Amino acid sequence: MQRDPKTYLYDIREAGNRLERFIADKGFEDYLKDDLLRSAVERQFEIIGEALGQLGKAAPDQLKKISDAGKVIAFRNILIHGYAVVDDRVVWDIIQTKLPTLRKEVSILLKI
Repeated sequence: MQRDPKTYLYDIREAGNRLERFIADKGFEDYLKDDLLRSAVERQFEIIGEALGQLGKAAPDQLKKISDAGKVIAFRNILIHGYAVVDDRVVWDIIQTKLPTLRKEVSILLKI
């Protein structure tokens, strides 16, 4: 049985909320020094990317309303399959520059 497409949006929202909590009051140096934090952040991005991929199958029209959805899905694939080449600076930059927009767009879609 296929999930309601909104459940993928909820999953993305919750993973985004976790990311915000995980990095609260942290800087890049804190991130580099904390293996557990890096692992937790990467896991939430894996969830976000997978949920976006599933949303694209279940409701492609909704996926089109999310900026850079394809890049987020590709990032998830890098985290999963190219784990040895993950650049911590890129991950941190995505948290700082892309996550706020993603969270906002998902919140808007959840209100519709």
